[in-house]
Amino acid sequence: MSYLKIDGMRTVHGVHAISGNKNAVLPMIAASLLTDEPVTLSNVPDIADVDVMLGAIARTFGASVSRDRRAGVVTLHTSHIKSARLGAATAAKLRTSFLFAGPLLARAGRVSLPPPGGDAIGHRRLDTHFAGFRALGARATAGRKTLHLRGELKGAKILLDEASVTATENILMASVMAKGETTIYNAASEPHIADLAAMLNSMGAKVSGAGTNLIRVEGVEKLSGTSVRVGCDYIEAGSYIAAAAVTHGELTLENIDPEPFAVLEGAFKRFGVTWTIDAKERKLYYVPRKKRLKMHYDLGDAIPSLADGPWPAFPSDLMSILIVLATQTRGTCLFFEKMFESRLYFVDSLRQMGAKIVQCDPHRVVVTGPSQLYGGDFASPDIRAGIALVIAALAARGTSRILDAEIIDRGYVAVERELSALGAAIERC
Repeated sequence: MSYLKIDGMRTVHGVHAISGNKNAVLPMIAASLLTDEPVTLSNVPDIADVDVMLGAIARTFGASVSRDRRAGVVTLHTSHIKSARLGAATAAKLRTSFLFAGPLLARAGRVSLPPPGGDAIGHRRLDTHFAGFRALGARATAGRKTLHLRGELKGAKILLDEASVTATENILMASVMAKGETTIYNAASEPHIADLAAMLNSMGAKVSGAGTNLIRVEGVEKLSGTSVRVGCDYIEAGSYIAAAAVTHGELTLENIDPEPFAVLEGAFKRFGVTWTIDAKERKLYYVPRKKRLKMHYDLGDAIPSLADGPWPAFPSDLMSILIVLATQTRGTCLFFEKMFESRLYFVDSLRQMGAKIVQCDPHRVVVTGPSQLYGGDFASPDIRAGIALVIAALAARGTSRILDAEIIDRGYVAVERELSALGAAIERC
């Protein structure tokens, strides 16, 4: 396993082009199996999770894959389904392996998948997926090591018991060729759900309401090929903004889609971080207003809290990053991680660096800043905690080693190269 060596207290500044959205491209790759015609995706990020989805998984099911990494273009062509079964070792590499369940069930009428892997951020249940598939008419059984789905799908009214992103995506993909009309209530409404629906509609599906909590699908007999662009990764954007903020640098982000930043804006403002957006040029400009960041307290000078939740609440994937930002901001903030019970355990590493953090329970921490952070050796427990530790190391005095750098590679394109271009002293060892 490689590690990232970082000499801290260097200003991160300059121009950075945002990659395609990891959380959008993975279901799009899965959706390509719904047609026997070629599907071309552009703005595809060169990250490890995409490598696994394309190489180890999509090809297993029969997809031929053509990829231009430099141009960020991938073409998938699944003229026939070669297999509807996935091995345990491959499925364990990432959670989104289970996103192939919906497309394979729709096209092949059957699928057998082991329980998926992914980040160790807590239990992520599959019950919502199974309930949706059963409502569509599938026979679903869960063995000790393999999950089996089989059956001809028919439209149904489905009320999700949680607004799960991957369950919404899976059920949506399964329903586009089901007979009749499907309604999905309490659907997740993240931007990548709307991106997936737009892709499906360009293939001939009839989906409406994506981006809201009520999605309607009128089933069609067949889908065609398409060419679509993957939206920008606003989680990556938030990560780089935080890196610039904790090192007092100016930053311009290119290749953005303006809409998601309206949700991020309010949370970042609490820490004194604001930006301007040129929608026409698709650029975001972050210029620090003051040398030091300062917390904006609630009315009555009350200590603010930041909680995550389903979109349009603040996204869980940015909680770790905002906690690091809080360590460099004057004031106190309570963070309430509602989604995953293990995401906040990485704060032990921040405390070792010198951060003033009280962990109240697995879901809540109180952060008081600013704190002088000091370098050390720390492991990356998951993608977002890994990049959060990188950001902390950028602000720290001395040298840090962020171990298990491959975990960060699952969601971020060559961080050592991109941050070096912005003035950071970082190298992969």
